[in-house]
Amino acid sequence: MAAIRVAPTRATRALNLLRAVQFTHPPTCPCHSNPGHHNHNNVTGAKQAKRALATPIDTSRQKEYAFQMAASNISTVAQLDAMKACVEGLDREGIAYEVYQKVRVEPKDTSIKEAIAFSKQHMPDAFLAVGGGSVIDTAKLMNLYTCCPENDFLDFVNAPLGKGLPISKPLLPLIAVPTTAGTGSETTGTAIFDLVSKRAKTGIAHRNLKPTRQSSSIHTSAGANRVVGICDPLNTRSMPSAVHSSSGLDVLCHSLESWTAIPYYERTPRPTNPILRPAYQGANPISDIFSLQSLRSTVKYLPRAVADPDDHEAQSQMLLAATLAGVGFGNAGVHLCHGLSYGISGQNPGYRHKGYVVDTPIIPHGVSVAVTAPAVFKFTGASNPERHLAAAECFGVDVSNVKKESAGEVLSEALAAFLVKLGDQPRGIKALGFGKEHVEGLVEATIPQARVLMLAPSLETEDVEVEREQLRGLLMEAMEY
Repeated sequence: MAAIRVAPTRATRALNLLRAVQFTHPPTCPCHSNPGHHNHNNVTGAKQAKRALATPIDTSRQKEYAFQMAASNISTVAQLDAMKACVEGLDREGIAYEVYQKVRVEPKDTSIKEAIAFSKQHMPDAFLAVGGGSVIDTAKLMNLYTCCPENDFLDFVNAPLGKGLPISKPLLPLIAVPTTAGTGSETTGTAIFDLVSKRAKTGIAHRNLKPTRQSSSIHTSAGANRVVGICDPLNTRSMPSAVHSSSGLDVLCHSLESWTAIPYYERTPRPTNPILRPAYQGANPISDIFSLQSLRSTVKYLPRAVADPDDHEAQSQMLLAATLAGVGFGNAGVHLCHGLSYGISGQNPGYRHKGYVVDTPIIPHGVSVAVTAPAVFKFTGASNPERHLAAAECFGVDVSNVKKESAGEVLSEALAAFLVKLGDQPRGIKALGFGKEHVEGLVEATIPQARVLMLAPSLETEDVEVEREQLRGLLMEAMEY
């Protein structure tokens, strides 16, 4: 019988190519097997081989030469009544489930540990997170520690507050259904919480936490780590105006920080293996697209969403902006606004934000990042005037005659005007209850946030005393705007 060859489909050809690159790397991957491919003044192969015979190259001092993108599989549905619809669907399909209802707004390590204990008690096959970033982040960590019961809580927490160990095994399926338009947690590999003992926010960041259908960083079976984000603007219509505002400010800072972060090829150290590349890599051409579009949409639609609860177009566009920003900063990273915010939230002197009905003092995350933004971008302006002026244009500023040395100040003024017009925002950290006597404590809470500070333009992270002085100056500048 004659053999018949069936021509492979385009999908099959693509899959075969991916397998070839994945399982024969190195040396067939043109990026990772040939760093000089990117032309960033890398040592040539001949020189590299010659040098290896003498003294080895210290890769910790070499700059990065590549970046990689990862994002969730985001599904938009026509209609979804959030939790009610989820429960009805589970009941209809006869799927057994347990509901965990003790998620804390702005989670603390104690509330995370309680949730993990609940998960370990029931040992689920999958997770369904319906809510805002606090819910989705909590579910991510329930998933992680249920799958890694042998690990201590601090094992995966970002260094230096924790050990910062990589996540080396596939996790269970997780479906994220966001009901706020802010964190973009349904797209990212990050989960944030307060580490009470250190009076600072920290978290866990690894691409294997990222909502993806299959782990992109480790070899897993076809069904491993299947996770999906379902984004439906109908689910955000119950948000109070104050939550629209604060969650939208998180989107604003995600966009601005990822757009102005140092470029990926300036980040050090270069990983010895691509699998060790951090989730936050620095600004890159693909993240830029998502970040800048998210910024434009936020400036246009956030004031409308806050002012009019019936402006469904604005609400829909803000949910899309949050998701776009999540893809942008989930790969490029954030920097000083977020780095400073963790100490601000963790050391709250007693501030309660208007519009939040809670039993304890609270500085919503979006408020804590935006309150320093005018000072931050005034500080970073000189690092890349063109990008800061492009951001200022998104706020409607005519930059045609603005000098480059004024870029930071122009963006700072545009941000301050935007925040004031938005309304009900503290005009500096002084309005949150902080004074000069709190600055040193805030500086010390910021220093350990190396994961984001390493991406901050203009910040001297090689000399900790210079870095401290710069942070003191930033916090004093951020007292009032």
